[in-house]
Amino acid sequence: MAMQVPVKNMAGETVGQVELSDRIFAAAINEPLMHQALLRQLANSRLGTHKAKTRSEVSGGGRKPWKQKGTGHARQGSNRAPQWRHGAVVFGPRPRSYEQRMPRKMRQAALRSALSAKLADDRIVVVDQFAIATPKTRDMVQALAALAPERRSALILMAQPDATVQRATGNLAAVKLLQAHYLNVRDLLSYDYVLIPQAALTVIERFWDLPAEEKEAA
Repeated sequence: MAMQVPVKNMAGETVGQVELSDRIFAAAINEPLMHQALLRQLANSRLGTHKAKTRSEVSGGGRKPWKQKGTGHARQGSNRAPQWRHGAVVFGPRPRSYEQRMPRKMRQAALRSALSAKLADDRIVVVDQFAIATPKTRDMVQALAALAPERRSALILMAQPDATVQRATGNLAAVKLLQAHYLNVRDLLSYDYVLIPQAALTVIERFWDLPAEEKEAA
């Protein structure tokens, strides 16, 4: 089955209807699964290059600060020990990988769940063709105001790169331009509205409508 949603032009006028696949846009909304997928994506984006020097790596401290006995001071073997200023770090951070694994079917289900949640909240706007004549920020702001008047932020999905749209959105901090085949849970949950041209809608359905077995066979 498929549901009907309105299609708008760049002026915000309804110019038709389009069918959306129930497999993608009417899936069961699974918040724990979306949360797990989001944490995985955030963790996998961490570089893990943090590092503190141990006693074997910090410079200096090759000589014993004072003799072992007779000074009245506590025994010290090096002035680069952790309790000294400019000393080493105990149990400091070391380079590591934060990668988390998640089965592909779970990732696909989380993406369908996020898309379904956006549509259920009326936060998805289908556009017949997302294009502007000139790469001006003012024109893009006017178009976004017509398509999503209540928006605070917007994610625009494109089927193909568009230099004019890219330049027009470059100065809008709350707007992100993304190729449809790079769609991910983090971006879906980070922006209020999702603007999808019909060409990008075709890409989304081609990537996520088929089960994994049918997709591999195709």
